[in-house]
Amino acid sequence: MSMNHYSTEIPGASHWSLRVRKGMQMRLTDLNGGANVGMLLYNPENLLERYNAPDTLKGQHTFKLSKGNCLYSDMGRVFASIIEDSLGWHETVCGNSNAEQIKARWGQRDYQRDRNEWHQNGYDAFLVELAKYGLGRADMAANLNLFSKIGTDDEGNMTLDGQHSKPGSQVVLRFEMDTLVLLHTCPHPLNNAEAYPYNPVQIELSPADPVDDDDYCRNFRPENQRGFMNNALYHLGK
Repeated sequence: MSMNHYSTEIPGASHWSLRVRKGMQMRLTDLNGGANVGMLLYNPENLLERYNAPDTLKGQHTFKLSKGNCLYSDMGRVFASIIEDSLGWHETVCGNSNAEQIKARWGQRDYQRDRNEWHQNGYDAFLVELAKYGLGRADMAANLNLFSKIGTDDEGNMTLDGQHSKPGSQVVLRFEMDTLVLLHTCPHPLNNAEAYPYNPVQIELSPADPVDDDDYCRNFRPENQRGFMNNALYHLGK
């Protein structure tokens, strides 16, 4: 591991955060299959600016996220671009698991008694990371669920595709501005596995290639070109 490269494994039922600099890329790997990575994004220089799931979807005319899509803030700027993706589907509409859901589905376990085999939930995992930066419940936004795919029946009921992400599945985010990244590896809120899923994820950080005028993500949608222009104006004014 050099000064410009970092790698770590995040166990299941865990959480993590870091300020990631513009021009870095984050490679996430599902090590065992079936992972879910809940993720929130904030501007570390103005924590009121945060990931906006509705704008990310409607601005790019999509329900799912994959290579080429950008992750937008509520100021119309691009936090990150998805530059590689082996899955073709990541969701950002189902939100987080909470303590009541986890207890009803798999029973209650706490860290004091069960240590690493406790049943953590996504909501509380995010709260722990938010508190490190002076943030709390009111600052929680709709989150990403990387590695997760959902489907619907004829009546619109959503279900999780439990076979979507295989061991070794990867997604790579390139950061287009300094971004505070919060993530957890707790179960997706629609996960109906028989046992609480402890699915680890590997994180690798390294410098990304420079963005040029014919960049795939920048030109994936006309709206993305405007998002990159908003980023350029933002950095001009810093």
